[in-house]
Amino acid sequence: MPARKKIVNSNFILEHSYEAVEIKRSDFKSANRFFNRELSWLAFNWRVLEEAQNIKVPLLERVNFLAISASNLDEFYTVRVAGLRAMVKEKITHPSLDGLSPQQQIEQIEISSRALMQEQQKIWHLLLKELSTVGIHILDNMTVEKDDLKSLENYFLEQIFPIITPLAIDQAHPFPFIASGGYTLALKLKKKLDGSFLEILLPIPPQLPRFHRLQNRSDGEIYFLPLEVMLELFSSKLIPGYEVVGKCSFRLLRDSDLEVEEEAEDLVREFETALKRRRRGEVIRLKISSDAPTELFEIIVESLSVSPEEIIQVNGVIGMMDLSELVIGERPELLWPSFSPRIPERVEDNQGDIFAAIRQKDMLLHHPYETFDTVVGFLQQAARDPDVVAIRQTLYRTSYNSPIVRALCEAAEDGKSVTALVELKARFDEEANIRVSRALERAGAQVVYGFIDWKTHAKISAVVRKEGKSLVTYSHFGTGNYHPITAEFYTDLSLFTCDPELGRDATKVFNYVSGYVEPEALENLSIAPINLKSTILTNLESEIGFAKAGKPAHVWVKLNSLIDSEIVDALYGASKEGVKIDLIVRGICGLRPGIKGLSENIRVKSIVGRFLEHSRIACFGNGGGLLSGKARVYISSADWMGRNLNRRVEALVEIKNSTVKAQIVDQIMVANLQDEEQSWVLQHDGSYLRHNEVNTAPLFNCHKFFVETPSLSGRGLAGSSNMPKKKV
Repeated sequence: MPARKKIVNSNFILEHSYEAVEIKRSDFKSANRFFNRELSWLAFNWRVLEEAQNIKVPLLERVNFLAISASNLDEFYTVRVAGLRAMVKEKITHPSLDGLSPQQQIEQIEISSRALMQEQQKIWHLLLKELSTVGIHILDNMTVEKDDLKSLENYFLEQIFPIITPLAIDQAHPFPFIASGGYTLALKLKKKLDGSFLEILLPIPPQLPRFHRLQNRSDGEIYFLPLEVMLELFSSKLIPGYEVVGKCSFRLLRDSDLEVEEEAEDLVREFETALKRRRRGEVIRLKISSDAPTELFEIIVESLSVSPEEIIQVNGVIGMMDLSELVIGERPELLWPSFSPRIPERVEDNQGDIFAAIRQKDMLLHHPYETFDTVVGFLQQAARDPDVVAIRQTLYRTSYNSPIVRALCEAAEDGKSVTALVELKARFDEEANIRVSRALERAGAQVVYGFIDWKTHAKISAVVRKEGKSLVTYSHFGTGNYHPITAEFYTDLSLFTCDPELGRDATKVFNYVSGYVEPEALENLSIAPINLKSTILTNLESEIGFAKAGKPAHVWVKLNSLIDSEIVDALYGASKEGVKIDLIVRGICGLRPGIKGLSENIRVKSIVGRFLEHSRIACFGNGGGLLSGKARVYISSADWMGRNLNRRVEALVEIKNSTVKAQIVDQIMVANLQDEEQSWVLQHDGSYLRHNEVNTAPLFNCHKFFVETPSLSGRGLAGSSNMPKKKV
C-alpha cells in the first residue's frame, strides 16, 4: 500500500510507546500476527518511490529514486513473483506465514504493484516539468530542431546503425528471442513502392545508452534525446523505402531463478549452463505501450505466450530504470552535497600501516562515511608484506575489475597461500563470480565454492602474519560485501581485529566452508546455520529474565529484513514480559507492532534516505541497560530471515572492545533511532507513517550527522561531542 506521509509526535527514542491497539487474543497464535513478506517488500518500495517526490531531496536524486524504485520492482518480479507463479502452476497451495495462498499473494501484489507503476508515471511527469525549469530537457520528435538533425544523424550512423538489426516478423522470420529486461521497438511499416505492409522489431542492445545527450545547442541548457525517438527519426536509414505507420515499444521480464543439480561434478560449468537457462526463462511480465496498434499488440502477445494478467499497458515511459542515465555530475546543485569519506586517523598516525593500527586496538569503520579504501588497503598491504604467509577471503559480491581480487591474485603469484571462497550463487552476480574464480585460479589461488545447498554470505578476511616466532591472525568482519562501488552508498560496518579468539574463529569458519569441518567451541563468533539463531534466542530469553527480576530489559536491533517466524515469536514473547524492543528494519518486516498483550513494547521504524541502510546490528541490555558497559553488542552479515538463519553460512560477531561498543551503541544506534527526517514508523495495520513537521526546527537526519561527525573508534572519544541527546 502507499506509505502515509505524516505522523504527529513520533520521536522514536525519547518516547518509547505509541498507542497500542487491541485485536482478538485468538489472533496471537494465528497467521494474523504476521505481515505478508511480499506485501511488506512492496510497502518498502513505496517508501523508496516517496523519495522521488520529496522536495527536500535534490532534483536529480529524486530522478534516481524513481529509477531505483523501477529497478527494485523488476527484480521483485523476476525472483519473488516468478516463484509464486511457479507455485500456482504446480498447484502448490501452501500458505505463507500470514495465511495467504500463492494465488492470493499474486492477486494482492498485482493491485499494489500496478498502483505503484501508475504513480511512477505521474511522478515522472512532474519531474519532467521540474527538470525543464532548471534547464534539463527530454526531447521528442516534435521538439527536435532542424539544426540538431545533422549531428544526430552522424551519431546515429556511427554509433547506432552498426549494431541495430531490424528483424522482420512473418512466416519466414519467426519471432526472435528477447532477453529478460530487453527493450524493443516494434514498427508497422508501409512500403512506398507498392503499399504493402511489414512488421519489424528493433531489439535495443543493452550496451547502448537509452538517452543521448545533444552537444550542439548553444544556449547553455542540457538536452537529451531518447533512443527510441532517434530510431524513429532515422528509421529510413535502417529500413529504406518504407514509412512508419504504427509503432510501440515493449519490455519483458523473465523468470530469473536458477536450478543447479546437487551432484554437479563441475560446479562452475553447471552454473554456466544454468545461467543460459535463466536467459531463456518464461516471460512473467510484459510492459507494452498503451497505444500499440492492434496488429503489433496481438503479434507480440501471442508470440511471447503471455496471459492477460502478465500484460501491463503503459501510457508513458517503459524501462524507468534507465532514467538513472539522466543523473549527471556537472549540475552539483541538483545532487546530494559531495563529501569525502574519512580516513581513520589511527591509520594516518601509523603512516598508512593498517596492521600497526589494528595492533594498537580493534577498529570499526562505518562506511561510506569512512573510506572503504582501508579494507582494500588491508588486503593490498597483506599481498605485498613479505611477513604475510596466508590470506583467506570470502567473496559474495565484488566490483568488476575488483582491486580486492587483484590483490589476492598478486599475493598468490608472490607465493603466499591464498584461499578464496567465491559464492557462485550470489543472485545476478553469478557470471561475474565465475570470472573472478577463473582469474584467481590462474594466479595460483585455491578457490572453493562452499556448500551446494547453502550460500556463504559471511563477510570475513583472515590474514596470517609472521611476527617474531609467532603467527598472528589479522581479521576483518563486515556487514556488507567486498564491493568498492556499493560501499560508496551502502551503510555498513567493518571490524578490524587481531584478537586471537576471533582469529581462531575465522579460521574455523573457512575450514567449515572449504572442508565441511563443522566448527566446535567457537569462542567469540556465532555462525548460521549452526548456532547464530540460538545465540539471538538465548539473548532474548536473558532479557526476559532481567525483566522478570525488575532489572533493565531493552533490545535494539538494526536489520534489512525481519521475517523468521521463530524470531518474531520470540520478540513477541519478550514484549509480553515487558522487554522494551526498538527495531530499525529498512525493508521487509513480518512483525506486527503495537498490539496490546502481544507487541505493545515493540516499535519498528524504517530509514530511507541518501544512503542505503545495510548494516546488521543487535544490542541487548544484559541486565545493565544498553548504555552501560554490560550490554552485549553484535554485528552480523545476516538478516533475520529463514534463509539467512537456516540455509546460509552467516557470521554474528560479538563486540568486546569498549570503544567499538560505544561507537555502535552510543553513536550509530542512537543516531539511527533518533533520525526523524528519513524515518517511517510501522503501524499495527502494516502502514508506515512519516513525521509531521509541526514546527520550524530542523528534523534530525542521521545520514547528515554521520557525514559531519567522526566515529569513535577512528578518533577516540572526540567523535562523541556532537551526539544527539539520549534518553532511554
